[in-house]
Amino acid sequence: MNMKLDILDMSGAVIGAYELPEGCIELEKGKQAVHDTVVAFLAGQRSGSANTKTRAEVRGGGAKPFKQKGTGRARAGSNRSPIWTGGGVIFGPKPRSYDKKVNAKVKTLALKRAFSERIQEGSVVVLDKFELQDHKTKSAVAVFKNLKITGSALLTVPDYEESVVCATNNLAEVVLRKVTSVNVYELLRFNKVVFTKDALDQFIQRIA
Repeated sequence: MNMKLDILDMSGAVIGAYELPEGCIELEKGKQAVHDTVVAFLAGQRSGSANTKTRAEVRGGGAKPFKQKGTGRARAGSNRSPIWTGGGVIFGPKPRSYDKKVNAKVKTLALKRAFSERIQEGSVVVLDKFELQDHKTKSAVAVFKNLKITGSALLTVPDYEESVVCATNNLAEVVLRKVTSVNVYELLRFNKVVFTKDALDQFIQRIA
């Protein structure tokens, strides 16, 4: 596998080469780590806010519905019993967290494996810099057109700049991320992953 990536400017021209350190590529192991990390990430996105009321929480039911004896019916102490219409729910969902713990070493391995796979696919683009003179969406669109990027893209930058945030905010298929917050799921989700050179330097430090 080629350990060098072309560095492009915003016009799409090749202006240099980025040499990847040997230690940042991992294709022999980490498949399970990627799976576990993605499952944990998606589980963490669940709100866990589903809630049903038990018989103790349903309003009403304080009075005995009918007398204990003489009616021929089964005795009942409350009309909020779970077997009654309008009663409580047995074993229903309650607010909970779906978070799953993933060790730091596993996360790092998963990032390295996911990054390596995208490199192997040729889906990683290295940009010298992403700087815009204005806040216009069409300026950002022009850059992606120059880079021949169609479909979804993850744009990874060292830090958020107002002009870039405003220009990419209305692009439905482009997501802007600070390099420190890029995760495995997002590395795999998009058709192309665009790193600025400085962002890629920081990312490699994360997975080294």
